[in-house]
Amino acid sequence: MVLDRLDGYWYILKRNPMTLAGCFIVLMILAMAALAPVMATHSPVAINMTEKLQPPSIHHFFGTDEMGRDIYSRVLYGCRLSLGVGTSIVLLAATLGILIGSLAGYGGGRKDQVVMGIMDIILSFPSLVLAMALAAALGPSLVNAMLAVALVKIPVYVRLARGQVISLKEKQYVKAARSFGSTPGWIITKHIIPNCIAPVLIQLTLGIGEAILIAASLSFIGLGAQPPAPEWGAMISTGRTYILDQWWYATFPGLFIFITVMGFNLLGDGVRDILDPRSKK
Repeated sequence: MVLDRLDGYWYILKRNPMTLAGCFIVLMILAMAALAPVMATHSPVAINMTEKLQPPSIHHFFGTDEMGRDIYSRVLYGCRLSLGVGTSIVLLAATLGILIGSLAGYGGGRKDQVVMGIMDIILSFPSLVLAMALAAALGPSLVNAMLAVALVKIPVYVRLARGQVISLKEKQYVKAARSFGSTPGWIITKHIIPNCIAPVLIQLTLGIGEAILIAASLSFIGLGAQPPAPEWGAMISTGRTYILDQWWYATFPGLFIFITVMGFNLLGDGVRDILDPRSKK
């Protein structure tokens, strides 16, 4: 049965070359993040003022910045930072969102209305604008930026989990567990949440790319990672000053943001096709 299921997944992947491209991109970014100390040719924070703003060459593949730091090495270490930031954000948002949404959907009534009212208010604001406001209130730092983005993304998972719980709580196996005296917490953790994994996994995959983009945007305006951290958004922010003459400074970090976000979006679409039974017809 397992082999048949894997064959079905592979068949779906073969039909969708864009999904294969997304898998390849994400795997490449993960490999670069894992092998950054090996692949980097220089320290990402080493300053060498005698080689500042050098164009791409055999010695500095992506050129150097205004401090003489190797941009190629900083971009590689930026893979680690950006992937860690994006993953941490979606895991925190998903954990809190699933917990709140499950409790609201299972309990129903007045509490459900209050929770969803708050979530609707949060969702009425653009994600980036609200994240900027929260990050500014918390203070400029990478951790505060991550918290701000995670708080903004919690309502997405609350609504997703609540919808799944409402559709599952009247299933026969849930009613049977309830008739045997199981507590709501037991029913939610053992019977409902495990059956919500598929849509949550899809949203997690798509959410990582968006989280990386928003976090980079906060760093771009000075509310996220602070120098000398090799963060892509912060590198673009500094590099824009030199964009006319030293085009490589902002171009390569921006290119990696684009490729990474696109890779996760393509992968998320593929995961949705695999986990959605209708795509197998």
